Amino acid sequence: MPSLHLFRNAPEVIAVAAGDYVFRLGDVAKVMYLIIEGEVELILGDTLVETAVEGTFIGEMALIDDEPRSASARARNDCRVFPIDEARFQSLVSETPFFALQVMKTLANRLRKMDALISTAPKAGASGKAN
Repeated sequence: MPSLHLFRNAPEVIAVAAGDYVFRLGDVAKVMYLIIEGEVELILGDTLVETAVEGTFIGEMALIDDEPRSASARARNDCRVFPIDEARFQSLVSETPFFALQVMKTLANRLRKMDALISTAPKAGASGKAN
């Protein structure tokens, strides 16, 4: 992902120890993150939805809909993440159109994964018992 090299050595990079949370479900959200190194588990309830890897954005919905976090993000191993606040996000979108496409691709991929999870989940009321 081309954006990764822009932020790898930035002073704002945050180290996150294995098992620590980058953010939690319901947190007020003012930044998204780019994973510089390591893996981050995206968790909804007790379900691991995705393991995000180096070069992946997490928490991007925060800068799009201004709502609380819709999932938790926990470091699977020691990680380094780069926070992107709203001002930087707006600047990157306007100055680097490819950045906006990367964020949209991330959103689309996550939506497809959630669609797949939902389509394979047991249906409510589908007990298989005859009436």
